[in-house]
This record gives sequence, C-alpha cells and structure tokens, in this order.
Amino acid sequence: MPKVLLVEDNEMNRDMLSRRLERRGFAVLTAVDGEQGVTLAAAERPDLILMDMSLPVLDGWEAARRLKAAPDTRAIPIIALTAHAMAGDREQALRAGCDEYDSKPIDFPRLLGKIELLLKGYTAT
Repeated sequence: MPKVLLVEDNEMNRDMLSRRLERRGFAVLTAVDGEQGVTLAAAERPDLILMDMSLPVLDGWEAARRLKAAPDTRAIPIIALTAHAMAGDREQALRAGCDEYDSKPIDFPRLLGKIELLLKGYTAT
C-alpha cells in the first residue's frame, strides 16, 4: 500500500482528497503546514507527497526546496498543488524541486494519473 503525505491547510480539501486516496488503496498521512510536512516526510518517508503551495508557517515552495535538499527525502516525488494557476507556476514548482504540478480545483482522475506515473518512476517532462 503506497504511503502518500498530503500537505494541505484547507480542511475540506484535506478531508476530500484523503478519503478519495484511501478508497484507491493509499495510506494517507496529513500535515497542515509546510513545516509539519517537512518534519513528517523525514520521519515517515512517504512514497509520494502532495504539496499545497500556499501554506502557513512554511510555504510549499520552501518546503519542497528543503525536502529536495535533504538526503533522506530528496528522492520522494512531490506534486505541487495550487489554485494559483498562473503562467510560469508550473515551471516555478519544478524549479523548487517538485516533480509534477497540478492545479486546483483538483481533477481527481488527472491527479491520480500523475500519482501513478510518479510512483512508477516517471517524472514531468
């Protein structure tokens, strides 16, 4: 059972995504801010991280940079999730260390496809 860390400060989004992922057979860990996400990723070593970019305490951009800079979490794929689907956001997420990018509102089948590809070892092109 793949372990996914969902870093999301919005409770409704966190609950909805967690339930849908669990129904698909994923074990889901949750964090409510970037700092908690970095700490939990280091402790639990999830197979994949879904990272909201607009987070309190430590934003998703910096959290992704820290995760990719640390030897223990560097290889964990990260999918950036953001409602700020502006030109250049995808490139900014990839530069921060994210392996893929998806915009909100979440299109679950599309997100699930990206999760499955990353778990198989493919990265964004």
